[in-house]
Amino acid sequence: MSLRILLADDHTVVRQGLRMVLEERPDWHVVAEAGDGREAVRLAEQHKPDIAVIDAAMPLLNGIEATRQITKRVPNTRILILSMHADEAYVTQALKAGATGYLLKDSADVHLLQAVSAVSQGKSFFSPSIERLVLDDVMRPRSEGLIDRYESLSDREREVFQLISEGRVNKEIAGVLGISLSTVETHRAHIMEKLDLHSAAEIVLYAVRRGIVR
Repeated sequence: MSLRILLADDHTVVRQGLRMVLEERPDWHVVAEAGDGREAVRLAEQHKPDIAVIDAAMPLLNGIEATRQITKRVPNTRILILSMHADEAYVTQALKAGATGYLLKDSADVHLLQAVSAVSQGKSFFSPSIERLVLDDVMRPRSEGLIDRYESLSDREREVFQLISEGRVNKEIAGVLGISLSTVETHRAHIMEKLDLHSAAEIVLYAVRRGIVR
């Protein structure tokens, strides 16, 4: 089966390695490579690939948010997340964002072809160590009234949140997103209110704990 693939990872060497593995299949072609999440979204809209293999941790826009945007804008593109994190929280975020598969980087050399093949057929794929987490999450009774505050942020607020956590000042954020300085300030205020955070340092700590930035 012929496949058109988008690769998104902020490390050039990693992308080159993934490309070599994927293009061992003569009918699989990497049509574009992205070094950050915003570029991944742009290239997905431009090339409309069958599959996007996306690193969870990228600058400007992390892989989870990129997945969320690609899913909305290019719904026929199926997404496989690559991650260093085996925590349930990361897997849950990826699935909520619209990813079909979740592959740990330390097993990518063994399972990448299998994962892409499964995802391309509309099937889910998880690294073996992740499958138990997913099953446990499905079987666990849900507690009523529990709210993930981060999920209450709008798409734009999550973009601003990541850029703040990367240490960018309001003027830089306005330039990256193409919005006014006052709009950035408004988003910043809403973010801090919704997450009950009171300083840029607290935002950074929250982002690190959640895996949004390294």
